[in-house]
Amino acid sequence: MYGVPQDILDRVAARRGRLHALERIDPKRTALLVVDMQNYFLKPGFQGEIPGARDIVPAINRAARALRQSGGTVVWIQTASNGADVDWSFMHGDMVTPERSKRRLRELASGTEGFALWPHLDTHPGDLYVTKRRYSAFLQGSSVLEAELRARSIDTVLVTGTATNVCCESTVRDAMMLNFKSVMLADGLAAHTASAHIASLTNCLLFFSDVMNVDEAIGRLAPAAAVA
Repeated sequence: MYGVPQDILDRVAARRGRLHALERIDPKRTALLVVDMQNYFLKPGFQGEIPGARDIVPAINRAARALRQSGGTVVWIQTASNGADVDWSFMHGDMVTPERSKRRLRELASGTEGFALWPHLDTHPGDLYVTKRRYSAFLQGSSVLEAELRARSIDTVLVTGTATNVCCESTVRDAMMLNFKSVMLADGLAAHTASAHIASLTNCLLFFSDVMNVDEAIGRLAPAAAVA
């Protein structure tokens, strides 16, 4: 299931009393977080390209349509590199080569082609659009995501996007620490390699979130009265 080893699934089920932490999901208090589905990560030729991210677009669109129809919130989260060479100097100055840093700063800056969302995503004007400056959208100073969700009385987040083991995992970890009910949607996530994707899902399932496929989550959407 999701590529997670059976012994891990058994361990999680034994600790929780069931595999899934959330049996039902109240859509009106739920946000679908779509992380970094931008040209920089999806379009061939960009430095950050993750080819598998193009394959998850139908699953993300399906989740977005279902949640909108149920009264939930869809959030498109985009990374911007503006000023990151200064305010995130350790990452740009020490974690990558100077050449890769310059290219990231150039290709992922606000307003560029790389910053734009992949055109095949089912975005709507009424959705929420958030720009972040770090891997995690919930990290203090990274974005306004937490404040926007709190203002809408949202307490549950379904995380999709790319990369599973970087921005998506960072975001879901912080969501859980901030007491949001958190779910990683396995078939709505992509990493550079299958092994990295599975390792991230395994760690999240063990300690930080629920893990489901998109259709499993859709099947758990229920009105508030049913959830209560």
